[in-house]
Amino acid sequence: MVILRHELKQGRNALIIWTAVIAGMLSICILIYPEMKSQMDEISGMLSEMGSFSAAFGMDKINFGEFMGFFGVECGNVLGLGGAFFAALLGILSLAKEEKEQTAEFLLTHPISRKTVVAQKLGAMMVQIVLLNIVSAVVVALSAFMVGETPEVKTMAILLLAYLIMQVETAAVCFGISAFLNRGGLGIGLGIAALFYFLNIVANLTENVKFLKYITPFGYTESSYIIVNGSMEVRYLAVGLVLTAAGIWAAFWKYGKKDIR
Repeated sequence: MVILRHELKQGRNALIIWTAVIAGMLSICILIYPEMKSQMDEISGMLSEMGSFSAAFGMDKINFGEFMGFFGVECGNVLGLGGAFFAALLGILSLAKEEKEQTAEFLLTHPISRKTVVAQKLGAMMVQIVLLNIVSAVVVALSAFMVGETPEVKTMAILLLAYLIMQVETAAVCFGISAFLNRGGLGIGLGIAALFYFLNIVANLTENVKFLKYITPFGYTESSYIIVNGSMEVRYLAVGLVLTAAGIWAAFWKYGKKDIR
């Protein structure tokens, strides 16, 4: 567990900063809701009639004037996109940084197997993602209480769980790619997270490319679908779990036989 503790200690500052920023933005979004609530009916009607723009963000299916609709659109983008960037950075840097920082030789001379190295780095990555989401969930609950809103617990729980799973999938995919890199790959990680996000927007715009939702983890975090149906879309979630497993398997397979520079 030495590597796991070291990874958590090394990533502590980044975790604190990302968590503070994401949780803070979630809190601000919720706290300004009462000020906007009186104008929401008019705004909601206007937004729902903006054609492709409304469809891209699911605003044609939910009431933006209600708390859950507002949370799904505004706060969902904060936790979804911010969490995806954080998860991608964790995943893409996890294995590649040992060669970039020239610490691989020191690490691998210790009496531990490469599988143990990968497993503990994976564990540290997952712990950080879970911690970010726990703090975010607590902040959401406290902020909602402060403004006197009582969201439906089941729907909110499913929505937050969907974002957690999405972040785990993004991290796992980047973690697998990280095993093939011998440099940091920071841009690759950020690019993958951004690509996932925009693929979902494109898929919402036209039925011709609806299949893209099978590729992007944002397909099953669609707040409009979760709020209306009270569940994630299982077909997209199933593919996401397969991609998560594939990313983790790729990391173990490649790093186990990789020539470390």
